[in-house]
Amino acid sequence: MNNTKTPGSTADVVSTHSVFGAPCWVSLTSRDLEATQVFYTAVLGWRWRPAKLGDRFRVALVQNVPVAGIAAVASMWQMAVAWTPYFAVPSADEAVARVQERGGTAAVGPLSLPPGRAALLADRDGATFGIWEGELISNWETWRRAAPTFIRLHTRDAFDAALFYGEVLDWATEGPGYCEVHYEGGEVVLRSGGDAVARIESGAVGSAPDPTIRPHWQVHFAVEDVAECARDAELNGGSVLSKGSDEAVLRDPDGAQFTVTSRRER
Repeated sequence: MNNTKTPGSTADVVSTHSVFGAPCWVSLTSRDLEATQVFYTAVLGWRWRPAKLGDRFRVALVQNVPVAGIAAVASMWQMAVAWTPYFAVPSADEAVARVQERGGTAAVGPLSLPPGRAALLADRDGATFGIWEGELISNWETWRRAAPTFIRLHTRDAFDAALFYGEVLDWATEGPGYCEVHYEGGEVVLRSGGDAVARIESGAVGSAPDPTIRPHWQVHFAVEDVAECARDAELNGGSVLSKGSDEAVLRDPDGAQFTVTSRRER
């Protein structure tokens, strides 16, 4: 493996060729960089380092493992404040072409961000996601276990969405590094090495006035104490949208929605 560096990182990076079609990074588009850092430090205990992309960007760390990116460009680029998952692909150009052929949208890119290339896309129901071709910011297994427990797509039709993403990302393709697709408990489940890395469930409505029930990808972060995270979110300008004993849906002060899930439920 090459010991090249990724933008905003001083850590060694590894090739996405060890994993295909799986989520490999999450990024938050925000308005206020300092306020965002204060909030996620209080709620999730994250630490930060600068990113080489510029002063508006930061990389979040959990025990020195890079786990997420923040870009304070929502106002400048007129983008929505939101968490976005990125999927590892062997070819960004091919993935973008597949999205467009199947009724999705290419919003940004592919852009060259050495040592890789990225694009921001939307599926045919409007759920936003990204793709990444090239080198990962940290070992995939280390990253996945350090921060996101998994990601879940809330969409109109889980089976239709599974077909779309399966064709774009080569799910259920034979060969090392590719993901398996299963139907479990009323959800479509994406597994890599036997572990659930993404889930798709039906029920979202495309024209709903409430953005929380429109088609979207939801990022879940593993935490030790869900109730404590919910309290800290409210104390630091966020809000609690729903809360159970092992999971809570939170909103940061900018309006980005995410879920905290008990590590016991992983």
